[in-house]
Amino acid sequence: MKMKKNVYGMVHVRALPGTPLNELSPSQVVDIAVEEAQLLLSEGVDGIIIENMHDVPYMNRVCTPEIVSSMTIIAHEIRKLTTKPCGIQILAGCNKEALAVAHATGLDFIRAEGFVYAHVADEGFMDSCAGELLRYRKSIGAGDVKIYTDIKKKHSSHAITADLSLAEHATAAEFFLTDGLIITGSSTGIPASCNDLKEVRDVSKLPIFVGSGLTTDNLKEYYPYANGFIVGSYLKKDGLWNNEIDVERVRSFINEFRRLNR
Repeated sequence: MKMKKNVYGMVHVRALPGTPLNELSPSQVVDIAVEEAQLLLSEGVDGIIIENMHDVPYMNRVCTPEIVSSMTIIAHEIRKLTTKPCGIQILAGCNKEALAVAHATGLDFIRAEGFVYAHVADEGFMDSCAGELLRYRKSIGAGDVKIYTDIKKKHSSHAITADLSLAEHATAAEFFLTDGLIITGSSTGIPASCNDLKEVRDVSKLPIFVGSGLTTDNLKEYYPYANGFIVGSYLKKDGLWNNEIDVERVRSFINEFRRLNR
């Protein structure tokens, strides 16, 4: 059976309380996130992913209470907008917290980093977490929340696993029971390699997502091999992730996706 293909629009939550770039009140941050989600949904995205992207610099697998509480409120409010698939990522590597938020607010999935194999992220050394994360999911009864995992993720050095191919990373993640695989370029807004996507598609029947660098021009290259397309930076003014959403860019991308999806 043909697997449905979806476009997921990113809601890059403004800097949350206690983070260096925070200038807004908690209620203002929530309101902006909800407005952005409404806009993306009204323009035809198939789902939403919430991420605390503006909380730079991120801490390594440390998520303080004000971040969890803020993301929970945002997720709850966005969940009320739609029955379409919604997910969450809490940076950096706060996968248990994301899972707890998703379970509490009725989201469908989380985006997890550091699922299999260690790597050196810009936050520092990040060990793998699959065993602990899936046991946590089981313990809180969140089995309906899917875990989609980045492999050889962006913003990271993978020298310590240089002897392993991307296909081997994908196979390991599947063996460790991930629900889907995310392929990215080297950093936010940088396109993924189509050859990487093909390599993973050849070894896995799991849903595969392109997680960075999508544009109206390159979407057609990835379309045959991926099930999900996560787009954030391209939908912003001048293609920069920290700018406001550009409605014309959203429409252009969705129109191209619909053309390919006929």
